[in-house]
Amino acid sequence: METIKRALSLVDAMNEWVGKVSSYLILILALIVGYEIVMRYLLNRPTIWVNEMSAMLFGTLMILGGAFTARYNGHVGMDIVYGQLSTRGKAVLDVISFFILFLPLLGVLVWKGGESAWRSIMILEHDSSQWGPPLYPIRIMLPLGAFLFLLQATAKLVRDLMILFRWDKEN
Repeated sequence: METIKRALSLVDAMNEWVGKVSSYLILILALIVGYEIVMRYLLNRPTIWVNEMSAMLFGTLMILGGAFTARYNGHVGMDIVYGQLSTRGKAVLDVISFFILFLPLLGVLVWKGGESAWRSIMILEHDSSQWGPPLYPIRIMLPLGAFLFLLQATAKLVRDLMILFRWDKEN
């Protein structure tokens, strides 16, 4: 049981770290958008790169933030029914949700996103815009974020199973 608890703590700590580190992207995003505002409206010299860069940073922030949000159970839910359930009732609903929603959705994102990222890496894909930034680092973020989210969802599944089978009471 201690090994399982250590593994769950490791998943939590990893997603905590990734979430906190990636949260600094919002500062970078604010700085480059502010830079664009100054360049465009005060100096009449718009940039060609800020729009794409801000979309890439925002996408990365959202993808990597998913697992961090899941770690704190911060995603939107339907509390009308869920809030009325007992702890074990919530665990049952969460276990069902894992197999019906999270596992298929996140599994496909890891699988197909991984294939897309791999193809992008193999050809060193770049955007076709005038700026032409590399796309493969950004394409890696989707399967990585989905994998981290799947790990966090699996940790939640294990905790819910511990509640259902009362393994959390053993020691």
